[in-house]
Amino acid sequence: MMPIIDMPLEELREYRGINPRPADFDEFWDRSIEEMKQVDPCLELIPGKFQVPFAECFDMYFTGVGGSRVHAQYIRPKNAPEPHPAVLQFHGYSGNAGDWSSKLNYVAMGFSVAAMDCRGQGGLSQDLGEVTGTTFKGHIVRGLDDPPEKLAFRQIFLDTAQLARIVMDMPEVDENRVGAMGGSQGGGLTLACAALEPRIKKAAPVYPFLCDYKRVWEMDLDKQAYEELRTYFRHYDPRHEREDEIFTKLGYIDVQHLAKRIKAEVMMATGLLDEICPPSTQFAAYNKITSPKKIVIYPDFGHEFLPGFNDMTFEFLSEL
Repeated sequence: MMPIIDMPLEELREYRGINPRPADFDEFWDRSIEEMKQVDPCLELIPGKFQVPFAECFDMYFTGVGGSRVHAQYIRPKNAPEPHPAVLQFHGYSGNAGDWSSKLNYVAMGFSVAAMDCRGQGGLSQDLGEVTGTTFKGHIVRGLDDPPEKLAFRQIFLDTAQLARIVMDMPEVDENRVGAMGGSQGGGLTLACAALEPRIKKAAPVYPFLCDYKRVWEMDLDKQAYEELRTYFRHYDPRHEREDEIFTKLGYIDVQHLAKRIKAEVMMATGLLDEICPPSTQFAAYNKITSPKKIVIYPDFGHEFLPGFNDMTFEFLSEL
């Protein structure tokens, strides 16, 4: 027996998710990708205050959909053969790209590294959201009172794909050897990036967020990271008269519905005691991935540091 807060593992391996998928989901994302491709990124690289002898560190800025200037840390090795591989890094909910030094293990292996600040969160990216209604308690519900094109996570998902395209176009980078990684929100964005930019070769998400919203709500785990779902219903639909409509609109930004687009090799990690991003919601996305994949299970762990998985990720991405 394993410890359990969700379904038994054999059921998790078959679970396909319950959050509704909008009827025009594929057309919506095809249109969104085309919109992103039409944006002139106006790329800017500014030498960063942090520098090391063996690499160049830049503050990267580019224009995303809707005109927001998005920031990323970009580090490229000085003496690596060109073109060389690259890795994209995505941070947890409300955070930022983190310390420059945390990327140097990949740079030392000859990778360029790009770590994005999600717009409107803890970093330097701009958010020109222009949405109706609440901006309280998070980005899942930001734009929910407008057409789905205004959903904040639509723009953030597109930012990840645009970052990938920019990095792939760098003269020093081999566009066919680019990977993506991140935990929690970063795990969800890793999957979204690989879905929207199918040239991503390897993806290493850890306990991905932004999957199967209705399942989170039904488990009474719309707390902590998903708390805004409950807050939104309490303020704007206290009797759940619009429940189907709301969860269907959230379906546009549900990573499980994007997962079938992924062509990358995927290595994912899940803790079976995760009460922040419940295991079943993660499996809803994982089980829809049709490319080569494996999932690394931590039976006694929740939404926390998973011993050994950073090393596994480093070895996995180093194959690039």
